Amino acid sequence: MRTTKRDYYEVLGVPRNATTEQVKRAFRKLAMQYHPDRNKEDGAEARFKEIGEAYEVLADPEKRAAYDRFGHAGLQGFDMGRPFEGFDFGGFGDIFEAFFGGTMGRRGREAQRGHDRKVAVEIDFEEAAFGCEKEIEVGRTELCDRCGGSASEPGSQLARCAACNGTGEVRRVHRSFFGQFVNIAACSQCQGEGRIITRPCRDCKGAGRQRRRRKLLVKIPSGVDEGSQMRLSGEGDAGFNGGPTGNLYVVIKVRPHPCFQRDEYDLIYPLELNFSQAALGCEVRVPTLEGKTEALRVPPGTQNSQVFVFKGKGVPHVRGSGRGDLLVHANVVVPSALSDEQRRLLLELADTFGTQVSPDGEKGFLGKIKDALG
Repeated sequence: MRTTKRDYYEVLGVPRNATTEQVKRAFRKLAMQYHPDRNKEDGAEARFKEIGEAYEVLADPEKRAAYDRFGHAGLQGFDMGRPFEGFDFGGFGDIFEAFFGGTMGRRGREAQRGHDRKVAVEIDFEEAAFGCEKEIEVGRTELCDRCGGSASEPGSQLARCAACNGTGEVRRVHRSFFGQFVNIAACSQCQGEGRIITRPCRDCKGAGRQRRRRKLLVKIPSGVDEGSQMRLSGEGDAGFNGGPTGNLYVVIKVRPHPCFQRDEYDLIYPLELNFSQAALGCEVRVPTLEGKTEALRVPPGTQNSQVFVFKGKGVPHVRGSGRGDLLVHANVVVPSALSDEQRRLLLELADTFGTQVSPDGEKGFLGKIKDALG
């Protein structure tokens, strides 16, 4: 059997022309009366939810207008189901916080993870490709060696906090027309510990932590690139109140190589050829990342930007086996200065070929030379 909802104005006991403040006052009064933490009678919890639902509608001008015109049917398009948004009624401490701005304190301080640190290390191009070990220096916060983070001089005793009598909590009683409330907060004198330091550690001056610089040996894997980041777990700042240590992040900076450029795991080597080498073909030696050379047979008629591939001569992969390739890009260079004899010979050669035009309408290499020479 379907239950008919009661009229929201009737639920809160306010007239239809009630102001928002009147609605709020009525809600506060009824919420205190039927809150499950206070009222253990049968039906109190259901009544409490009904009060919250009525307040959600009547305290919202848009929902209230729709309800006034169409009743419960007018609320179907609204997001319902959060009747206590803005009033978190988990207990009497929550009621006090919602109405009076108080807070519920918790005894003691929570353990917190230490802060992370970041440091940059610069390595050579070859070191990034094949991996290396680097000693780095990093500044971080560590637990005091003398007191072990307790902040007290070794052998000294903690004293009971006089402000909270060792409980770590301070209770304040507030009275209002709602009744009497107890606000519990962590003691500001002992930070919720219940005890205070009588003799601060002489090394850390009672802080329990010290700033130090440490040298670490970092193993950098092969295949890293500019901007790669490594995480060293537990090498950051010490935690708070017994919490874990933070991490250290090492950011890789790679010095440029005089010969090679990198495209992920491939190496690019620009090979300069004069037009005689490109036209007639030749054999050249191409450098490799290992510091050796490989023979390359440049075939006759090699075009500008033609690519020759040396498989497996690139950068090793960071994860797994294999390497990239060495890509040799042919770069046919036109001389900027010619002797009279070279100029004459080139003009004669250009005449024997005629003005070469490629399918896309662009003049060929010798045609460009003839234009350049006039």
